[in-house]
Formats: sequence, C-alpha cells, structure tokens
Amino acid sequence: MAEASSEKKSKPGFFQKIAKSFRDTKGEVKKIVWPTKSSIINNTIVVIVCCVIIGIFIWGLDALLSWLVQVLLRNA
Repeated sequence: MAEASSEKKSKPGFFQKIAKSFRDTKGEVKKIVWPTKSSIINNTIVVIVCCVIIGIFIWGLDALLSWLVQVLLRNA
C-alpha cells in the first residue's frame, strides 16, 4: 500500500501537467524566428505571381476543353 501512495505522489497532477505545457510552449515561442518585412513582401509577390500563372493556365485549359466539347457536340 505504501508503494501505491508513493507512486501516486510521483506522478504529476492535472494542473502540474497544464503548467508544464505552458512552460514548454513559452520556450518554443522564444525560438521563433520572425520573417523580415522584405522577406514577407518577396514571398507575397511570389504567391501572387504563382496564382496569376496558375489562373491563366486553368483559364486556357477551360477554354480549350469548352471548345473541344462544342466541336464534339456539333459533330454528334
């Protein structure tokens, strides 16, 4: 019976686990390296350019497939 009570005391409680979690989170937040303003602007431009290129590609593919469907339906 003495072993069970000492084993129970060695396990951290619910609030101790929460406190440890917050301490660990605080330590991880300190390790974050935030991007610079120029890095953010550069990445934003890259994303916008990629979206425009993909949009043009999808628009062209849609136009081509629409034309193909119209040709196939006229001949059917």
